[in-house]
Amino acid sequence: MGFEVLVASRGEFSLISELHDGLHIDLDDFDSSLASILREAQRAPFSGILGSDDSTVELAANAAARLGLPHNPPEAARLSRRKDLARAQLTLAGCPVPAHWLIDLDRPMQKQMSGLRWPCVIKPLHLSASRGVIRTDTPAEFVSACQRIKKIISDSGGDEFERTHLLVEDYIDGVEVAYEGFLHNGELTTLAVFDKPDPLRGPYFEETIYVTPSQLHEATQARIKHRVARACTAYGLSTGPVHAELRVNQQDAWLLEVASRTIGGDCARTLDQGADFNLEELTISLATGQPITAVPPEDARGVMMIPIKQAGILRRVEGINAAGKVANIEKVDIIIRDGNELIPLPEGNQYPGYIFARGNTPSDVVRALRDAHARLNFVVAPVFRLERSSQRPACGDITP
Repeated sequence: MGFEVLVASRGEFSLISELHDGLHIDLDDFDSSLASILREAQRAPFSGILGSDDSTVELAANAAARLGLPHNPPEAARLSRRKDLARAQLTLAGCPVPAHWLIDLDRPMQKQMSGLRWPCVIKPLHLSASRGVIRTDTPAEFVSACQRIKKIISDSGGDEFERTHLLVEDYIDGVEVAYEGFLHNGELTTLAVFDKPDPLRGPYFEETIYVTPSQLHEATQARIKHRVARACTAYGLSTGPVHAELRVNQQDAWLLEVASRTIGGDCARTLDQGADFNLEELTISLATGQPITAVPPEDARGVMMIPIKQAGILRRVEGINAAGKVANIEKVDIIIRDGNELIPLPEGNQYPGYIFARGNTPSDVVRALRDAHARLNFVVAPVFRLERSSQRPACGDITP
């Protein structure tokens, strides 16, 4: 596309040095990060700024606004990344969202539980990829889950409010779907509606398969788009990518999330059309004010986010070649290297890899993904953690 790319990140385990000198910023310090980006723009003017995930969309919107570049209002970007603020705004706009409450972890829990309905789902305000999200069916489970999530969010960034409060909402039974689209001049265009054939009932919500085109009725898909468009209007979003999650049942298409970013992880590859179209180019074009014509896929596409079945240290992955030879499989991509730790949900937030498939029908794609996954074997060793003793060792003792 002819653009030089400057990557701004924390610099931890990043590939910046391989791509460019880069810009190291502290994402936990909003003001200093914004100041660093603005200083860099004075040195070499930018054509556009975009955030690649939930933690950066608000910063990107603020920087773009200050520089007069295409952007969503910073307040709208903030709504799209903060679950409690989003729920409140969507409720005011009359959008279908689960009934919800805010829990203060620093206050006694018993009184705050009054009026909750079971089952319910507890969520951190600012995390993504289902990290820290737990379904609870009883008061005892609720208290235990809050304590567990408190540990997760204690060192996960965010501000003081985000580290001391949780969103609680009714559990909505139904079929879950993902919506992928983009906004240009406030108009929403659909790229894909993904079915999720594996039920997501909890207690943790580890996603596995996305497949498109959706098998839902056209009228239902139209309702899904209408709900997402209404949410974008309620937020004040007008440009850029849109990713949404909804639960569909006989009552409605319920909004669970509407984010001003693309689909997470490497799943965006599912929509690639070779030289004709990819989601990354579309996003860059929108951020620089140069929209391109989107080309939604004509065949069936799917991706499996490989679930973590066992916690521990990854020793090796067996069966990759066999999985890749399954009919309709495009690629098996293991992104976690041997020697790294596999951490399941709700504490973890990263999948060990992805399987991509294309076929004539969605059922062909789902079958291929399941077959390929069945041929993989993750060899995992247990994690042994050493804890320091509070007692002095006796003469001749050795304490690790």
